[in-house]
Amino acid sequence: MSSTRSARVKTSAAPAQKNTQEAAPKSHAIPWYARVGMRKESEYLFENLSTLLLSGMDILQALEGVKNGIRAKRLVQALNEIEEDIEAGKPLWSSLERTRLAPQHITALIRIGEETGRLSENLGMIVDQQQKDHLFRSRVKSAMMYPLMVFVLALVVSMGIAWFILPRLSTVFVSLDVELPLVTRVLIGIGEFISKYGSIVVPSIFAVIVFIGYILFVHPRTKHWGQAMLFTLPGVRTLIQQVELARFGYVLGTLLEAGLPLTHALQSLHDTTTIRRYQMLYDHIRQGVEIGDSFQRCFDSYAKMRRLIPIPIQQMIFAAERSGNLSVSLRHIGETFEVKAETTTKNLSVMIEPILLVIVWGGVVTVAFAVILPVYSLLGQGGF
Repeated sequence: MSSTRSARVKTSAAPAQKNTQEAAPKSHAIPWYARVGMRKESEYLFENLSTLLLSGMDILQALEGVKNGIRAKRLVQALNEIEEDIEAGKPLWSSLERTRLAPQHITALIRIGEETGRLSENLGMIVDQQQKDHLFRSRVKSAMMYPLMVFVLALVVSMGIAWFILPRLSTVFVSLDVELPLVTRVLIGIGEFISKYGSIVVPSIFAVIVFIGYILFVHPRTKHWGQAMLFTLPGVRTLIQQVELARFGYVLGTLLEAGLPLTHALQSLHDTTTIRRYQMLYDHIRQGVEIGDSFQRCFDSYAKMRRLIPIPIQQMIFAAERSGNLSVSLRHIGETFEVKAETTTKNLSVMIEPILLVIVWGGVVTVAFAVILPVYSLLGQGGF
């Protein structure tokens, strides 16, 4: 590293020796809200840091090389502080913890890597884990994207018909001297209402839908309501269970294999998942392990355990814990359910498509009947 930076570190340390009451320099710790959009930058950081360390670079050269490819100013400032800490003799994990640059389990893995001389290998595990977590999240999102797009498109088309077409049809049908069917009268009423108040009603409907979606699936304190709704859908519930079991096996197995204590690994597993039911399960297991309980006792004492982890997988975990091969078995579980989740994601779109087509067909048939029935009634009375 350049001599100017070393000089800056030494000179900044001198006043501290003269006046111990002086406040410590401000740390560019990255707050949680600033880390939301930095996931790709973080993945780039650890991926390239692992590669450069494996190539033989020392940690300072590797950090300087990685920093040149990062655009986020907060992240660059944090890396500058980390470099200064390392030049002052501090370990990498300590600087990461102080700057809050990485989650707790990643900091723990780096600490173990530094203490055991396996830093580059543990960084590789971190990169692999981040990629797996991104894959797990994307599979659930991709399974939900198709039905969401169809729903939005159907809603837009329905609003367009109600706003522009139904008012014109109502004008025609009202002028006819014929008794209108119930479905036609309902659609005419909707059309007249939207014609008068459409500029208020339509934006309000979309705003309410967005607000409900935010409350059910985004807001941290209420999104478990939306998750509970998803668990009532058979195909979606299966996909969520498979994704969570893949994460459970891979993350926990990887952390245990790297040497992280079981309680810390369970806490890290809790932090990586977003499904509240599984977060509560992992908390329950961690608390049981802390007082000396086995996995079997923790599982047996948890209500509705079968809905979260199937009995064959539970038996596999019990056997692996007794034989001392828990990390290997967990990783095997993760690989197995990763393949199953990929298959379920593909099949779910095929299963949902006919259901959505039936819903759209029902709407089209309803409008068609509302238009055709008055015409048949008029023909029956000899109106033409």
